[in-house]
Amino acid sequence: MKRIMSLGVPLFALGLLSGCASIVDGTNQSLSVKTVSAAGDLPGAECQLANSKGTWFVTTPGTVTVHRAYGALNLSCTKDGFKPAVQTAKSSTKGMAFGNAVFGGVIGVGVDMSTGAAYDYPDLITVLMQPVVLSDAAPVAAPAVK
Repeated sequence: MKRIMSLGVPLFALGLLSGCASIVDGTNQSLSVKTVSAAGDLPGAECQLANSKGTWFVTTPGTVTVHRAYGALNLSCTKDGFKPAVQTAKSSTKGMAFGNAVFGGVIGVGVDMSTGAAYDYPDLITVLMQPVVLSDAAPVAAPAVK
């Protein structure tokens, strides 16, 4: 029994340390999205953000909480008078995930990678939107009503 306890306590402690990034930062991340045009800030755009873990919506400028993932975060923004804008924000592996390999072992790294806790997106994503350009062609007059 004493031998089981002497092995059990360290293994239990190691289990608590596994998934270090998920314990410290969690699987969700709050980030801000803003839209701009050549003229400057462009508030009021409706943006959809999506990755392998879900889809979220925000009106710019705004903050939204997304689920972290290995893959990119795809943004699609629309606003009247502007062309739809599509942009991708890449995720990066947090340095904490590498430390987890040492302290949390394979289990900790596996937990953090599968839950998305090992990854981060930029804290601020700026999306450039272009105005819709009306055609320079002369309008065609409608036929007169008799």
